[in-house]
Amino acid sequence: MSKEQIRQIIEARMTSDGMVATGIKGIQLFRATEAMPCAPAVYEPCVIAIVSGAKEAVLDGQRHAYDSSRYLCCPMSMPVEAGTPTASPQTPLLGVYIALDPRLMTEISIEMDAAGCRIPETKGQAPGIRLARWNDTFLDALLRLVQLSGSLADRAVLGDARLRELYYAILKGEAGQFARHAFAPGNPIARSIADLSSNLGEPMSINDMASRVGMSRAVFHRKFKQATTMSPIQFVKSMRLNHAAMKIAGGMTVSEAALDVGYISPSQFSREFKRLYGQSPRQWGDTRTMAAATARQEAT
Repeated sequence: MSKEQIRQIIEARMTSDGMVATGIKGIQLFRATEAMPCAPAVYEPCVIAIVSGAKEAVLDGQRHAYDSSRYLCCPMSMPVEAGTPTASPQTPLLGVYIALDPRLMTEISIEMDAAGCRIPETKGQAPGIRLARWNDTFLDALLRLVQLSGSLADRAVLGDARLRELYYAILKGEAGQFARHAFAPGNPIARSIADLSSNLGEPMSINDMASRVGMSRAVFHRKFKQATTMSPIQFVKSMRLNHAAMKIAGGMTVSEAALDVGYISPSQFSREFKRLYGQSPRQWGDTRTMAAATARQEAT
C-alpha cells in the first residue's frame, strides 16, 4: 500500500514529464511517459526508487534493469548509459531520485559501525552499481519523507530527521555494505572519483590520481578497477565523453563541450567520441535534436 501512496503523491504533483523538487535537499520526483533508448549520462551518488514502470542503466557493458521491486544504489559518480525503454502514457515511469550526501552518509556509517551494526555483503553483483530489493524499512522511510513535500512547515521541522531515517534504511538494506564501503572515511577510490568529478576539465594523469591518494600506480589501478569495473583511463574517458554528450544534447556546441570536459584537441575529441558512441559529436547532437522534436510532435 505504501508504494501506491508514493505513486499517488507523484501523480498529484506532476502533470508533465521531467523532475520536480520536493523542497527537501536532494529529493526529487520524476515522471516519464515516452520510451527513450539508453543514452550517455553521469550518475552522481544517488538512489533511484521506482514505484511504476522500469528503467535501465548500463555500466561498462553490463545492463542493470530495475523497477518497483528493486531500487538502484550508486554511491560514487559513474559514467553510464540510462534509458526508459518501456515508458508510455499507459505505463508511465514514476519514482523518486535520492541524492546521497557524502558527509551525512559517512556520519551514519560511522555511527552504525560504533553501534556494532553489521550488514552482510550481497554477492553476485558487479561493482559500481547495485540493485537492492525494497524492504519495509526502506519503503516506510521513503513514504514518510515524500509525504513532507506538501507542507513547508513539515519539511522545515521534520525534513532533516526523515532524510537521515531514509539514509539509515539504505545503509541497512541489501546494498548497505556496498554503500558503507564507498562512504567509509578515507576510501581512496571514492575520494579519487569525487576529485575527478570536481575537476573534469583539468589535465589529470593516472599517476596524478594515484599520488593524490598515496598509492602506487599499479595498486591504484587494481583497486580502481575492483571498485568501478573500469580501468582509471577508461573511467576518466567515459566520464568526460558522457558529460560532453549530455552538454551537446542540451544545446552546447561541440567545441564548447570538448573544452569544457578537458579536451584541447577537437579532432581527438571527435575521434574518441565516435569510437565510443558510433557517431561523430555533431551527428549525435543532430540525432538527439531530431528525436526530441519528434517526441514533441507526437505528444501534441
